[in-house]
Amino acid sequence: EVQLVESGGGLVQAGGSLRLSCAASGFTFDDYAIGWFRQAPGKEREGVSCISSFDGRTYIADSVKGRFTISSDHAKNTVYLQMNSLKPEDTAVYYCAAQIRSKFNIWYVAWEYDYWGQGTQVTVSS
Repeated sequence: EVQLVESGGGLVQAGGSLRLSCAASGFTFDDYAIGWFRQAPGKEREGVSCISSFDGRTYIADSVKGRFTISSDHAKNTVYLQMNSLKPEDTAVYYCAAQIRSKFNIWYVAWEYDYWGQGTQVTVSS
């Protein structure tokens, strides 16, 4: 059974930091790209960052560049999103998702992804 389980969300003050984790199981980790998306109330789901487990490339949205960093631990089949200098506009539910290597093309398009986690809430207070 494929599972993506996010953790690490919470309430933090503006300027603070959080590290989200996405633990993957049920598929070959190295055959997938893992992306982070977020969705705020009333807004569309937005691509935040992605790491392709098969070649190590990383992608980051302009809105979080310089503040967020994506990384992975292949031994633990886990992808991390380190979020620093958080702003109130970063408040959203954060999801991780997996896209198979054979069709990996555009990292920030949500419907390209095959599997999704349940999401973790991140709230940044001003």
